[in-house]
Amino acid sequence: METIQVSESCASPADRTRIRFDADAYLAECASRTVLAALSDKWTCLLVDALSGGPVRFGELRRRIGGITQKSLTSTLRTMERDGLVSRTVYPTIPPKVEYELTELGRSVIRLMSGVKEWAEVHVDEILAARARYDELATREVEPVRAGTGIRR
Repeated sequence: METIQVSESCASPADRTRIRFDADAYLAECASRTVLAALSDKWTCLLVDALSGGPVRFGELRRRIGGITQKSLTSTLRTMERDGLVSRTVYPTIPPKVEYELTELGRSVIRLMSGVKEWAEVHVDEILAARARYDELATREVEPVRAGTGIRR
């Protein structure tokens, strides 16, 4: 477990007596849960991968990531910037040119996020087949167990 520094307001009452505590995402009050939530977002995963090659403009990101709305892209980039994963550079041109780039911390999750994206692409057919099997079984009528068909002792 990694030991991290947290402010008093982020720690649980039991941890407030200590300056440091061990991060444990299984604990409801652990701040690492917010990090886990941010990283498990599909747009974050795709943005990390899309930014892995270097700085990219907002419009390029929007074109690259099909289905993302301007609002979702803006919100996700702001969250990633707040979390220290992305840096935003505004150039003094008319209209302003804005580029987004992964920070060192953001680059440290490229392999993880790219791996999740690639796993999804490789296994999509298996997942879709499993969903179809599950859905088909879920629509069947439940057959009651008949008397006398139980386990004999």
